[in-house]
Amino acid sequence: MNIAVVLMAYGSPDRLEDVPAYYADIRGGRPIKPEHLEDLVARYRRLGIEDSNPLNEITEATRAALEAELGIPVFTGMRHWQPRIADAVEHALTGGADVIVGLVLAPHYSSMSIERYRGQLVDAVGGRAEVRFVERWGDEPGFIELIADRVRGTDAHVVFTAHSLPARILGEGDSYKDELLETSRLVAEKAGVEQWTFSFQSESPTGEPWLGPDILEHLSALAADGVRYVLVAPVGFVADHLEIKWDLDVEAQERAAELGLTLHRIELPNAEPAFIRVLAGLVRRAAAVPLNA
Repeated sequence: MNIAVVLMAYGSPDRLEDVPAYYADIRGGRPIKPEHLEDLVARYRRLGIEDSNPLNEITEATRAALEAELGIPVFTGMRHWQPRIADAVEHALTGGADVIVGLVLAPHYSSMSIERYRGQLVDAVGGRAEVRFVERWGDEPGFIELIADRVRGTDAHVVFTAHSLPARILGEGDSYKDELLETSRLVAEKAGVEQWTFSFQSESPTGEPWLGPDILEHLSALAADGVRYVLVAPVGFVADHLEIKWDLDVEAQERAAELGLTLHRIELPNAEPAFIRVLAGLVRRAAAVPLNA
């Protein structure tokens, strides 16, 4: 077998001037309210993303480290930016791959997220190679240990978070929320944390109900219950996305200050070696061959 990996992520604009095209891609051609676009541009500008995007640099560092760890080609494919998932597939096939392992940089399955990555990957391959897809990995022992190390020994109330999705997925039997709660439980158990709760973040203004409680509302509830110290552990994220840098480091911090709370968040795995080893283990299992083990 000639094996290659397509490492998939949501995507993020490279420069401030790319934000309108990026947002248009996410919206899939649907009209964009000018105020929403202006708000997004303002967020990127406030975070200092003008000519380069640290998240894309983190993704590339992750790709390169995973390739070195496995000893096989690894190509980045973005769902909403360049390089596209289809581009990554073409590179893999041109290199002679007859087995492509698809791995998304998101631990928990949802029909609205992971399943769409799978669809793009399978469509791009078009039967030209065998696809082996990693569907979920939120309970992977190495991942649980990595996050547990970041909350172990804290005196704060731990709030685990993840990106919200439309609440209608619950009626469709989607496992997303259950998987997130299980990851949180496993991390808390591993770390010996007793005081913890879960909330969602990063809801989009689509006009329909989204999964909650939202982190900002949840902080208000915790303050009302007498909590004064909070440690946020965004278990649904593995890198410093806009949703981390803005929704937690700016908005949640501002809300915490208003409430008299002291709020910190854990460092995300990004491209650190322990996380790369977790990803490599997932690929090896999917490939069913040693791969530099």
